[in-house]
Amino acid sequence: MVDDRSQNSVMRSSAETRKRVEASLRGRYRRESWFKTFGLMAVLVSVSFVVFFFVSIVSQGYTAFTQTYIQVDVYFDPDVITPDGSRAPEVLSKANYLRLVKDSLAAMFPEVSGRKNKRLLNRLVSTGATFELRDRVMAEPDVIGSKASWWFLADDEIDTWFKQYERGEDAESSGRLADAQLDWLQQLVSQGRLEQRFNTVFFTSGDSRDAEMAGIWAAAKGSFFMLLVCMSIAFPLGVAASIYLEEFAPRNRWVDLIEVNINNLAAVPSIVFGLLGLAVFINFLSLPRSAPLVGGLVLALMTLPTIIIASRGAITAVPPSIREAALGLGASPVQAVVHHVLPLAMPGMLTGAILGIARALGETAPLLMIGMVAFIVEAPQTPLDPSSALPVQIYLWADSPERAFAERTAAAIMVLLAFLLVMNASAVWLRSKYERRW
Repeated sequence: MVDDRSQNSVMRSSAETRKRVEASLRGRYRRESWFKTFGLMAVLVSVSFVVFFFVSIVSQGYTAFTQTYIQVDVYFDPDVITPDGSRAPEVLSKANYLRLVKDSLAAMFPEVSGRKNKRLLNRLVSTGATFELRDRVMAEPDVIGSKASWWFLADDEIDTWFKQYERGEDAESSGRLADAQLDWLQQLVSQGRLEQRFNTVFFTSGDSRDAEMAGIWAAAKGSFFMLLVCMSIAFPLGVAASIYLEEFAPRNRWVDLIEVNINNLAAVPSIVFGLLGLAVFINFLSLPRSAPLVGGLVLALMTLPTIIIASRGAITAVPPSIREAALGLGASPVQAVVHHVLPLAMPGMLTGAILGIARALGETAPLLMIGMVAFIVEAPQTPLDPSSALPVQIYLWADSPERAFAERTAAAIMVLLAFLLVMNASAVWLRSKYERRW
């Protein structure tokens, strides 16, 4: 009897223990399921934000890659261009080409009268039409006295209207154009004198106060010069500093202090580097303001800690046996590092450098502090010429009230993101192709 009671007690205890374990397992599995669900939801929310960002940018900016042109029959009136009969370059360059544009539009719409309506008619084409005619006459003086059909850039409001019209939207409800202008545009559409072309101006010209003539070439070239200066300074210094700190520096308080400061500098806000560049490079060294050279120096200071940290990580990843084998065969410490450690760590160093330069490409705050927010039309020819940068150009266009600048802002963001994606893809490719698994 005692044995039976004891056995029953053990069985009941075992059953209760099994129930508690099963309940605990169910609770643990339920918590794990909730954890996985929350993690999946977080990923989906993050991806949805990224998708929404790209869709909003692309939907606003893709229209900037096309531009509306108006076909105008131009008569190169010699009485307007060369009233004295001289065809000297200085005379041709100062001719009243705006008069040619106005006369050509008036000939196409002879029924237009009154100063107000004529002013509205002249606003159909861009103010750059006069420069196009001047360049044509300067290049081919023989066109004087002849008549030709010329495709002029349309004004930015006309461009916006025609793009809405082509998409089938209610363009007339925008309220930006007068009723008379809408009637003239309908006539031009019916005559086949309005068409859209690829917007080469966006990629070949600099900034302009007229949206239809604004482009990113000057800003992109300024960014190129800045990244060239930044890379040529930050990468050699970063690699040299990382080699010294990792391979040759003694372990003492001064080296520890330097390492702590390098790690802290990597987290310093970028505008602080802009203030440093303003104080040192412009106020103290008197380097030219708004120059890509100064911008490159500031970005090099900002990128240097990132490159040093990434390079040290790449050097640490090289197995100590590589150094020991080189030293055992008679190589000096410098030879072991230069001929063996450095080539193996170079892919990781390049990856860190590319990521650091990609971050520098998108910086705006330090460039604003050194004056690269100026209105620059001509593309810089050297790193010492005044210039803007692509992020600063985006900042300036985003602050403009014209509707056409909104689509150009989004298009410039698309170009900047394309550069960043290419640089990040290059870093991934370098890491996957040349990195060794130890």
